[in-house]
Amino acid sequence: MSIKHVSYYSKSICVYCGSRAGLDECYVQAATELGRLIAKAQWRLVYGGGGSGLMGTVANSVRHSGGATLGVIPEDIPEQANYDLDCLILTRNMHERKSVMMANSDAFVALPGGFGTLEELFEVVVWRQLAIHSKPVYVLNVNGYWDQLATLIDSVVMNGFADTHSSDLLSFSTSPADLMTRLRVNLGHRI
Repeated sequence: MSIKHVSYYSKSICVYCGSRAGLDECYVQAATELGRLIAKAQWRLVYGGGGSGLMGTVANSVRHSGGATLGVIPEDIPEQANYDLDCLILTRNMHERKSVMMANSDAFVALPGGFGTLEELFEVVVWRQLAIHSKPVYVLNVNGYWDQLATLIDSVVMNGFADTHSSDLLSFSTSPADLMTRLRVNLGHRI
């Protein structure tokens, strides 16, 4: 498999999130604000390439705010793709999609989402744990959406299924502004 790396930006932020908007408007508001702040920072959004739900919201917000976007979507679901992007890569399958997204990102952020978001988040955390990458991983805990995940991670560590430092593999943030501040500090030391 050949992993594509698209033209370099000073920083590229991969956002994992739902292809649905969720039931609370606060999720859409957070995705919109995060997209605006990514564009304002002159960073590129890397995401799953969809046009609906929070995926479409964050991408459209970046685009409407003058920012750059890279979408990555499997070729067997092109009808779900957002074609209003700077770059859209069609991959052969989901595994290649995630590899392309990882190769083109400097940091990872999970917004609220479903099973796909959970799977993408945990894979990138495991890759960090295995030193496949050393990029920061953040969870944007909008309105307490990820509280139970934080509790689960604590339980995994407390029950001896992960080292105590494993909880440092990802960081939780409660607002897009706080998240961006933390990203600036973290990435400033890395790039």
